[in-house]
Amino acid sequence: MIYTAPDDDVDIPRVDVASFVLELADEQATSPALIDGPTGTALTYGELAERVRALAAGLASRGFGHGDVLGVYMPNLPEYAVAFHAAAAAGGMCTTMNPLYTAREAADQLVDSGARMLLTIPAFAETAREAAAAASVEAIIGVGGREGLTPLEELYGDPRDAPAPPLDPPTDLAVLPYSSGTTGLPKGVMLTHRNLVANLCQLQAAFPIGPDDVLIGCLPFFHIYGMTVIMNQGLRAGATIVTMPRFDLEQFFDLLERHRVTRAYIVPPMALALAKHPSVDEHDLSALDVIMSGAASLGAELAEQVAERIASVVVQGYGLTETSPVTHGIRPDAPNRPGSIGPPLPNTECRLVDPESGSDVAAGESGELWLRGPQVMKGYLNNPEATAATLDPEGWLHSGDVAAVHEDGYFAIVGRLKELIKYKGFQVAPAELEALIVTHPQVSDVAVIGVPDAAAGELPKAYVVPAGEELDADAIVDWVGGQVAPQKRVRLVEAIDEIPKSPSGKILRRVLLERERERAAR
Repeated sequence: MIYTAPDDDVDIPRVDVASFVLELADEQATSPALIDGPTGTALTYGELAERVRALAAGLASRGFGHGDVLGVYMPNLPEYAVAFHAAAAAGGMCTTMNPLYTAREAADQLVDSGARMLLTIPAFAETAREAAAAASVEAIIGVGGREGLTPLEELYGDPRDAPAPPLDPPTDLAVLPYSSGTTGLPKGVMLTHRNLVANLCQLQAAFPIGPDDVLIGCLPFFHIYGMTVIMNQGLRAGATIVTMPRFDLEQFFDLLERHRVTRAYIVPPMALALAKHPSVDEHDLSALDVIMSGAASLGAELAEQVAERIASVVVQGYGLTETSPVTHGIRPDAPNRPGSIGPPLPNTECRLVDPESGSDVAAGESGELWLRGPQVMKGYLNNPEATAATLDPEGWLHSGDVAAVHEDGYFAIVGRLKELIKYKGFQVAPAELEALIVTHPQVSDVAVIGVPDAAAGELPKAYVVPAGEELDADAIVDWVGGQVAPQKRVRLVEAIDEIPKSPSGKILRRVLLERERERAAR
């Protein structure tokens, strides 16, 4: 059975994402578009549009054009939106990078994406230079300060010289975020201009926001959730976005109060803080009308606790990097069902499929969630095998998540086939950590799984077969922590005699997960 949205489909204009997002910027020239939270410095819509045109002109004058890639390796700043849309307006794209990446991780993404230039901040200069050298990047550009970087200001050209490259929205790429997909190492997700524009149209139909809204940019813009749902939808709607370079709980509460934030798009660990942290009672959060959680499952009980404490509507949505990202959600003005992800968005089809037979499951049963719509990615960069494993010939994207549907058409995620660990909403690929840990001299073999944690969602845990008689678990934790971004750090290490594997050599993670469940039940 194919499930569709309760609302009518929406029209999707054939236009590039920069033109679409900034279409009304000149009409709202004096309104604040982005405010840097720590400093209060504001960028108006007029200034934003002018800088996007100027940077697009400067990039074009340096030969940056159709198909070229700009790496963006920095935290949430107003300049993030400038760079994102300037690259798109010049005919190229950004590959958005986790600012907590080590030089090795950053270099891997720069190499795979083929980035020509890298935009960063002085605090990241050393790591950026090391990564750029390994990836043969042509230029490193810095926002603020120098530190041996080419200042961003030097790239601005005459906005009247902004290029107008011919773009085909359904085929030309607008951004290359990286995702582990349903399994394996991070892969470049090819999202076209049409993918992004379509999801913005779908979102605005289901979760409309307007010029009077104030959004908090607490989710990283390198992640598709923050990129689309906060940065681009907010700017398209003419709202004001207050950016946070790094998440700090006290600053989060302060900015919510000071700027009278009306909409907060969050992840479950933030919901936990809103429900339980004592500082909430010290701040006036009465302007906060709607809270939407995504990136990982939000339990019904926790959602109800937040709604009661903040006196705000708390809803949940669902999506994937591969779907630009949103496919499901509960409208703020619709009946709520805490714990549910709601119905599909307009223009979105979905099925529940038995992964073994490939047939739709019977009514009332759960199955793998398959998705189809204009927001579904073009494929994985340089990886036709992974693309074929995720996107079938009929355009269905196999999510790897197991879902069920209620009689009212609301969906709920009840499990997942994929092996990804969700740490505070971030995807952590076990295969990536295993490939690193097995190189440690104390390790003979390893398997990594996610174990439940109330605050983080899941914690990466390594089961290790020691190479010698003893295993220094703390040393391995510290060693891994020095080579990966914080969300990828192994938090727990346990020795085991043998890693359970299938005859073909595939790690049987379900055996280890069952071991954890039995231990927790004692």
